[in-house]
Amino acid sequence: MTIAASYDALARMLDYPEDKERLQTDYALVSAFLNKQRLDSSIASFVDFANASSLATLQEEYVATFDFNPATAPYLGHHLFGDNQKKGGYMIMLKQEFERRGYTPSGTELPDHLSVVLGFLAHLAREEEHGARQPFIAECVLPGVERMQTAFAARQDSHWNVLVETARMLCAEDCKEVHSC
Repeated sequence: MTIAASYDALARMLDYPEDKERLQTDYALVSAFLNKQRLDSSIASFVDFANASSLATLQEEYVATFDFNPATAPYLGHHLFGDNQKKGGYMIMLKQEFERRGYTPSGTELPDHLSVVLGFLAHLAREEEHGARQPFIAECVLPGVERMQTAFAARQDSHWNVLVETARMLCAEDCKEVHSC
């Protein structure tokens, strides 16, 4: 189990749910990495919820959590800058960084969607671009994920909160050698 595989799996888990079996497979990948790193996470509570729910219920809660509640939207730029011009600059910077590093996101999500950013981190890990990945996490990812997690504090009933916390844990573990993390 690698950090790249964990980022990829968690990115898929944070996308709109299309397949319960895929969620379970991705959970196993992330969980194995967390265990290997000796990181304590409550991600099992999410898979328990997924196993006990229909796909329609998962999709309904996903939309209610991420699409109908701006406070918990999965867009890092929103959490970092709100709706001002700095968010536009952040989006442009992300797109330029993706292009510079040879990453083409799949799907149609905006570049600051947490699943897209985690996919980019997986790409950097596969390319062994540690020198680029760790500062990117410290400057562009962790601050947004931490603010997103704070927004989830008011929504303790959301099962998706655990995935945001797991994203924060993976990012923090990945850049723990960088002093600004």
